[in-house]
Amino acid sequence: MKAAVWYGKHDVRVENTEEPALVPGKVKVKVECAGICGSDLHAYHGAGIQENEPHPVSGEMAPLTMGHEFAGVVTEVGEGVSDFSINDKVVIEPLIYCGKCEYCKRNHYNKCSSFGFVGLNANGGFAEYVVLEPKMLHKLPEQVSLEEGALVEPTAVALHAIRESKFKVGDKVAVFGVGPIGLLTIMAAKAAGATEIYAVDVSPERLVKAQEVGATYAINAVEENAVERIIALSDGGVDVAYEAAGAEITLANALSTVKKGGEVMVISIIPEPVKVDVLQLTFKEASITSVLAYRNIFPEVISLIASGVLDVNKVVTKKISLDHIVEDGLELLGKDKSQAKILVNVQA
Repeated sequence: MKAAVWYGKHDVRVENTEEPALVPGKVKVKVECAGICGSDLHAYHGAGIQENEPHPVSGEMAPLTMGHEFAGVVTEVGEGVSDFSINDKVVIEPLIYCGKCEYCKRNHYNKCSSFGFVGLNANGGFAEYVVLEPKMLHKLPEQVSLEEGALVEPTAVALHAIRESKFKVGDKVAVFGVGPIGLLTIMAAKAAGATEIYAVDVSPERLVKAQEVGATYAINAVEENAVERIIALSDGGVDVAYEAAGAEITLANALSTVKKGGEVMVISIIPEPVKVDVLQLTFKEASITSVLAYRNIFPEVISLIASGVLDVNKVVTKKISLDHIVEDGLELLGKDKSQAKILVNVQA
């Protein structure tokens, strides 16, 4: 079968690999559509892949097939599996966890001591077929397409951030960084009842997209002082600022825009240590918190997409084939900031 395999930094190869064999207790899925995530870009540039030793739960290590945002159709069901049938449309919840540690026992499996991702710590969805544990699969209703299914995972990140923050109906919020996660956070905040949403980015194209998906104001941080603009428009600051850009400056600006008692919710992965103005944090009696992925939320996300409350198709800016995932996907996303979510039609 065809798969996009990570071998090392800037070394992803689309090649023919052995099709995975079904084993008892697992399910085989024909992957139809997959999304390229910021985490995939980090991996492409050399961070996040288990290189030198097997993952403690999956037992896999590089080289491995990338991709963790994907949906497809069940083609085979292993012995002992009763919840899925051939031809079921499914989306994959790609978290790897042990099920035994204190966090898993509390059903906070995204905090597992051996946490990982399919596609980063085990073979993933940039492949024609994948074999997975049934607990990773969620059925898609008829009205949800497989392309929309591939967008469930990043939408879950955004919705989990809204749910875990101090956000309340009627609040004003700011979103710093309107890539795919930022755009989906805007959509989730609007659906949850935000009265004003301030979108901040440096890409004019992404800011246009931000207003298309529900932002009240779009602020280009290159052209104006984003903090001053938000403070003026919001009459003193926002209740919650969501940091989705992954940079020290956006974290600092997010803190500067929240009002007293407000909250900065960090959604992005910030790979290097950053400075925080703790004095400002203290004087505001504000808080900085964060989320890692999601937990116990895929069914709600699927329902919101199925009902039309979240039109996730709006974040898609390009569709490509698996053959061109490097040049038209991983490379392009690093150069073209107008791109948001690129979807890969795996079987094309």
